[in-house]
Amino acid sequence: MARNRKKPFYENVKIEDIGAEGKAVAKVGEMVVFTKMAIPGDVVDLQVTKKRKRFQEAFIKEYKEYSNDRVDAFCEHFGTCGGCKWQMLPYDKQLFYKQKQVKDQLLRIGKVEIPEIMPILGSKENTFYRNKLEFTFSNKRWLTFDEVEAGNEIEKPDALGFHVPGLFDKVINITKCWLQPEPSNKIRNFIYEYAIDNGLAFFDIRAQTGFLRTLILRTSSTGENMLIITFYHEDESKRTALLEAVKNEFPEITSLLYVINTKGNDTITDQKIEVFNGREYILEEMEGLKFKIGAKSFYQTNSEQAYTLYKVTRDFAELDGTETVYDLYTGTGTIANFVARSAKKVVGIEYVPEAIEDAKVNSQLNGITNTSFFAGDMKDVLNEDFVRKHGKPEVIITDPPRAGMHADVINTILKVAPNKIVYVSCNPATQARDIAILDEFYQIEKICPVDMFPHTHHVENVVLLTKRA
Repeated sequence: MARNRKKPFYENVKIEDIGAEGKAVAKVGEMVVFTKMAIPGDVVDLQVTKKRKRFQEAFIKEYKEYSNDRVDAFCEHFGTCGGCKWQMLPYDKQLFYKQKQVKDQLLRIGKVEIPEIMPILGSKENTFYRNKLEFTFSNKRWLTFDEVEAGNEIEKPDALGFHVPGLFDKVINITKCWLQPEPSNKIRNFIYEYAIDNGLAFFDIRAQTGFLRTLILRTSSTGENMLIITFYHEDESKRTALLEAVKNEFPEITSLLYVINTKGNDTITDQKIEVFNGREYILEEMEGLKFKIGAKSFYQTNSEQAYTLYKVTRDFAELDGTETVYDLYTGTGTIANFVARSAKKVVGIEYVPEAIEDAKVNSQLNGITNTSFFAGDMKDVLNEDFVRKHGKPEVIITDPPRAGMHADVINTILKVAPNKIVYVSCNPATQARDIAILDEFYQIEKICPVDMFPHTHHVENVVLLTKRA
């Protein structure tokens, strides 16, 4: 039933499915309607916000019935915080819809023939599984509905937590985050209370004022912990006092770092990292291999599932020790070093120079001598001259960012014509798009999804492509 011709209002609509990007799917007549915060079986009233020819987007005005599959969210910040949006969906159902997403993307976007997909590999831990989190200081805390309604002066207007989705200047003050193991919550809450008690100014992103800006916490399976605090400007006495207090309170922090970032944005990849106490890195370990993780290093944020992902990648490559392997988008060389023992030679390419230096160190750290690493834009580095110089690969492993591979990179891969391509992706949609281009010369042999991020719609997917006969 429609109330408004411009923005329809639908009553008693049953959610039927979950589609791309984790959106709930309903049908009103022939119209497909997407919404959020719902699961199949929910019955809701929907207010349409966007109208397109083939679909509409809406938000839920009221829940009329809850799905029998729905479970209670475990986090007090659920529904406001932008993370862990699938808490109300049982984990086995999450895995079902992630596997379905992989299949749908390969068929709908890739339009390729696929074998039976291997069962998705779920995460053993679905809380406290992340090894890295970034929190933001803000002098504009997100207010609850009750606080707004009361109209009283707000006590503690400052926040240390996550941005509210769609509102760059509003931050939810997080009391307990279920994503990262301790001492994560203890460190963050200690710093928040210290800052309040000592009158340290939280950042104002609009006015570009304040002292405390962001903090990043990294943990490792080896028990080492890294804390990076970003200050907007230098105030040596206040900075030193805070860092000293943290050092004394948390001796388990093995890498205590800080940054003075006066830029307009929060990224620290182009900033100088200073060591206040301990080392400038922490160590991660996987199958006896050690990996150096610095402040700017990329490392899969679910350590245990990273091991699962890399084992699938290595199994798909089926190396016998005679192959030259190219590892594209190698990052800090984790996959390259992980498969090096099974290959004759591994060549890694990555855009970020600091990551390549870490990759070289990781090889040295583990006594691996059959790797080489090169920094630069993939589409510029990977060309026919590079292949002539470093050898034709029998196997290419590619693990690109969410945007997928550049067309020039795909064209070079087709010219190089490896026997196998192992495509690791954090975005099945762009993976399907790229595979469609490769499909004329390569066929899909194996597909295995891996869940790295429980309670979200995100899924990693590994595909083995082999040359067509």
